[in-house]
Amino acid sequence: MAKVSADYEVVYILKPNLGEEENAALVEKFKTLAESHGTLKEVDEWGKRRLAYPINDMQEGYYVLMAFQSAPAFPAELDRVFKITDGVMRSLIVCKDE
Repeated sequence: MAKVSADYEVVYILKPNLGEEENAALVEKFKTLAESHGTLKEVDEWGKRRLAYPINDMQEGYYVLMAFQSAPAFPAELDRVFKITDGVMRSLIVCKDE
């Protein structure tokens, strides 16, 4: 039987050279997107952290952890949005139910 909804976690890293307003705007954009396609459980902004290895000559990134519940088709759309958003360096979406 197909799943109706599942629990997901996503960690995404924003570019460190963005201002506080730009970071807040991007976090709010992804929050709103998750709320419109499911249930947002939590958003935990870890802040600026040193990267394990340089990405595009950057040593730091602004980390955000977001937990949500949605239909199985939504994470693919969220991943697509992460890839086309300028301020996002990396993202990883994990299904917690499996």
